[in-house]
Amino acid sequence: MLKKRFLVLIAAGALSIGASFAMAQDNQSNDQQAPPAQNNGGRHHGFQDPAQRTAELTKKLNLTSDQQAKVLSALQSEHSQMESLHQDSSLSQQDRHAKMMDIHKTTDSQIRAVLDSNQQKQWDEMQARREQRMENHHSGAPDANSGQQAPPQ
Repeated sequence: MLKKRFLVLIAAGALSIGASFAMAQDNQSNDQQAPPAQNNGGRHHGFQDPAQRTAELTKKLNLTSDQQAKVLSALQSEHSQMESLHQDSSLSQQDRHAKMMDIHKTTDSQIRAVLDSNQQKQWDEMQARREQRMENHHSGAPDANSGQQAPPQ
């Protein structure tokens, strides 16, 4: 059951990233340079800087310096692969989405492998909360952490 939730989470995250790619491509077609991804009040549309993400995980999971180095390396690799994928115009949207999901899944596995058993439990809880937020976002339900309500339909 946890594996199923994890896969749903990965799919939802990849969809979110895919949407930002599509918007960035639209902006570039108008001969405009897309702005770099920014930390948007805790909501990440696009890529978060690997160093920022590592700092965030260090705080939440109390990572050791050795773990920090390994997590940073995994996140930098993911960032690089995602940027290359974004630049590859030969792929269909479906293929790009599938590759993004594979990259994200690999990175998550690499990070989880670095963690001790207590950190893995925290990681799994973080992933479950992220999955719930993604499900709420896609269903139009309010995010329990945002203090905002979904617009009336």
